Amino acid sequence: MPDREDAALLVQLAQWGTSLGLQPAMNTVFADDFDPESASANDEPVNTVLSFGETVGTLTKNGLIDTGLVLDWLWISGAWARVRPAALKAREKFGVPELYENMEALAAQQK
Repeated sequence: MPDREDAALLVQLAQWGTSLGLQPAMNTVFADDFDPESASANDEPVNTVLSFGETVGTLTKNGLIDTGLVLDWLWISGAWARVRPAALKAREKFGVPELYENMEALAAQQK
């Protein structure tokens, strides 16, 4: 069950997301003209979404913030669907199958 500590961390994550430019990045990756298949993890909006998602996924994986609270707040599965092709290309390019695995795992938990 989430507590006040989870809530405080969620607010801090929201503030960090704002400082990263998460909302404009999300607007870009959800735009009608965004092509997930041609996107790269080096594209600034894609990188922003992946970095934020991986951080949140890491925090939930390690029990540092309540997963249910995060999944109630963020549509992580939708964001992952848009940036997934870029993440998979980066994994292949760098030979690191763990790259962005925490965002992917968190997205898989969302119904």
